Amino acid sequence: MKPAGGPNQLLILIPAFNEVGAIAGVIHEVRAAMPEAPILVVDDASTDGTERSARSAGADVLRLPYHLGLGGGVQAGYKLAYELGYDYVIRVDGDGQHDPKYIPALLQTLRATGCHMVIGSRFQDGNGNYTNSVRAMGIWFFRLVLRPILGKPVRDPTSGFVGVNREALQVFTGSFPLEYPEIEALVVLQRKRFQFQEVPCRMRPRKTGRSTITAVKSLYYIFHVLLGVFINVLKFERRRRKDAPREER
Repeated sequence: MKPAGGPNQLLILIPAFNEVGAIAGVIHEVRAAMPEAPILVVDDASTDGTERSARSAGADVLRLPYHLGLGGGVQAGYKLAYELGYDYVIRVDGDGQHDPKYIPALLQTLRATGCHMVIGSRFQDGNGNYTNSVRAMGIWFFRLVLRPILGKPVRDPTSGFVGVNREALQVFTGSFPLEYPEIEALVVLQRKRFQFQEVPCRMRPRKTGRSTITAVKSLYYIFHVLLGVFINVLKFERRRRKDAPREER
């Protein structure tokens, strides 16, 4: 993997676990959308040939020796991107659900607004669709939970189609949720008083395989993320109270 270079200093990050049926197509689509951007696939100890398929398609691959889960894989990619000097990283999932044609819009929003994170939102223009009723309920619930914490609404809090700038990269190299990271990552940024924006996009059905998040796992997801949000809010309050006397002086 080469150090950052070029006018945008952009890296495309694709976390993947057992996505041999989709990963090559995703890489080709990303290359068509952003011909000059380097592509890094973080292979989370796949057992199905994902690494070989990604390399054959022309991507650089960071092969993890152990399965860390989505958050661990994304953080590994963020750490490498930060060490190599990249200013922007846009994450595209390896299952084909994210349409790379929206990458330029995410990058433009990062550069033009100066926000720290941009989210590709299925619901920003009111045209989103849900995969099942449990997930729909979960998204609605987390919108309500996050609104007072973030100080602004977020339409698609579970979207993994996100871009971050270098300041956010620095934060995430030291603190990033290891499991179901999307919602907790927003709270981590809020602790730093960082800003996010949403950009309308459309998601697609996964190209192959099936989601590992079943109805039972969705309920576990809600409980797990709520606990993570609660812990991060406590950390934010402790920091705020610690800094309050300094601000008053």
